[in-house]
Amino acid sequence: MWETAAAGFSAMGSEARLKVLRTLVRAGQAGLTVGEIQERTGIAPSTLAHHLRFLAAGGVVEQEKAGRSTINRACYDELRNLAQFILAECCADEVGKAANDG
Repeated sequence: MWETAAAGFSAMGSEARLKVLRTLVRAGQAGLTVGEIQERTGIAPSTLAHHLRFLAAGGVVEQEKAGRSTINRACYDELRNLAQFILAECCADEVGKAANDG
């Protein structure tokens, strides 16, 4: 899980990729074409293609060919897994500390 989590977080490791990912999250399961993402984010097409490849390689975006277009979708299950991974041990040490202070 550590390797998968590192790849997912790394894929989101830039302001532009976070912007693309949030745009896809807002779009829902229908997803967006590259052109629609470009319109909503203002990111140049060649740069956008690079960011989408990076996000897909990190497992947080899936791409599906639909005729001449490619539909891009956020991978909600993977995003939930990443959130759960980072929060799995939330406040674990705090509980132990409170018990020792009493």
